[in-house]
Amino acid sequence: MTNQTTKMYLQIVRELRLLIQKENIRPGGKLPSERELAERLQVGRSSVREALRSLELLGLIETRRGEGTFLTDFRKHKLVEVLSTFILQDTKTVEDVHITREIHEKEAIRIVVGSTKLNQLPVWGSLLLQLQEEGTIVREDLIREILISSNNRLALKMWFLLKQYGDEPFQGNSEIEENHHIQQLLMAIIDGEIEQAIRSYTGWIAWLSQGRDIT
Repeated sequence: MTNQTTKMYLQIVRELRLLIQKENIRPGGKLPSERELAERLQVGRSSVREALRSLELLGLIETRRGEGTFLTDFRKHKLVEVLSTFILQDTKTVEDVHITREIHEKEAIRIVVGSTKLNQLPVWGSLLLQLQEEGTIVREDLIREILISSNNRLALKMWFLLKQYGDEPFQGNSEIEENHHIQQLLMAIIDGEIEQAIRSYTGWIAWLSQGRDIT
């Protein structure tokens, strides 16, 4: 997600927060349509749709086909309430979002690597083979598979939103300079080496963050 896209996303989220407060929309209340929001913000409907999709993944809103978009009672889910309050009311640095996203990713890695069932899933060998034969993989494919395999649906939903709220580090295909981090991570998953997997992940994130190889 580019800086411009991130700013637009945050603008839409802030507008929704203000609208909910100003019009005192309660759980179950209907929100303006995509078209109306796009006109108010003077942005494209696709940008509005992406922001609404992210909020729906978190559980803040729900879309009913043929009816519209409605505010949900997210307070029933305590962990979701904590994150949704932050997302809807805070314009603080995205660094907090990066840290929280990485916590989810590291925990998912520990779960997957520590399970003899999960670390032997065919997907890890397939990604490793693709990396060796083609010299690249889609970055997000690996991280998403790790989150999905950890089998924590709430964490997965939160991760999707965090990934979109902050500057997305996993865009595009991997480059030669980072591939050794990815290969080490995949091999550590297959071998069940938790600490090595975390070290490889950390090195990869550092490379992505700084744009250069970190040894």
